Amino acid sequence: MTINEKKKSNSDLKISDWELDFYSRPIIEKNGKKRWELIISSSKNFNTEDIFLWNKICPANEVNSIWLTKALKEALNDAERKGWAKPSKIRFWRASMKSIITKSIENFEIEALVSRRTYELFDRIEFLEQEVYPLENGYVKGVLAPTFTSSIANDPKPLPEAVRGDALTISEISIEELRLAQNWPIEFGDIFPIQNSIKNENLVPGLRLFSKDRSLALAAWFSSLEPVKLLIEKNQLILEASEDNKWLVTDLQEKDAKEINDKFMQTKKDSYGYQFISIQSTPFVEKFAGFWILKDIQLIP
Repeated sequence: MTINEKKKSNSDLKISDWELDFYSRPIIEKNGKKRWELIISSSKNFNTEDIFLWNKICPANEVNSIWLTKALKEALNDAERKGWAKPSKIRFWRASMKSIITKSIENFEIEALVSRRTYELFDRIEFLEQEVYPLENGYVKGVLAPTFTSSIANDPKPLPEAVRGDALTISEISIEELRLAQNWPIEFGDIFPIQNSIKNENLVPGLRLFSKDRSLALAAWFSSLEPVKLLIEKNQLILEASEDNKWLVTDLQEKDAKEINDKFMQTKKDSYGYQFISIQSTPFVEKFAGFWILKDIQLIP
């Protein structure tokens, strides 16, 4: 293969980060042990419409980094055969499996990122739990292993003073506008395609932050958070992020909190859980220091 041919073949590869879960499933095997399984999904992005899905059952007595490393090598080889480039990042959220997963991923010089921005992986697990596992022998109805949809018990921490910005608003944009995000000038952030079944006119709730002099620094800090979803608890706007972090974005006026929350919840439901965070220097600048699409998966119908 010539250098030019090699360059062409590399440019034709499908590119995506990966999302990974390695944990027990709601099935008891014949030996009386819980099933352990590695589940992998590529992240949805604008580079390709395809999604790479891969899973492998792990014997209960081999749940360790040695087995996971071998399985990951199989998955990477399979992905390569199917035209996928090696991922630069693999996201996972299981705190109890952090050491094993991190060690295995780093063997391949891939960044291991603790994050709950694993929206495609959740869809995959939900499909398996609803459509596949119940048909198998040994299926146990009920949850044997918590997922990241479980409530986070941590109390929210106030955003650091340096990243609160000059002003903020709870706002809305349309699905149609959100679908155009890939064409916007964005310095920091993470966006992905919106599912086709949602109507363009449906509104998406979100948070807009403004900082005239420090918008880039603010966006860089938010980028390191791996923001997951926004929610309103009592009279507070909360941001959930990373593995199990909760940040207090702002306190709401008690007299307005219920009305804001009701509208926020309805809009999230109408938009199938999609949300956004934007960071700009001013509301009038058509450039984003930061922009993220989020998804509250608990609200998906």
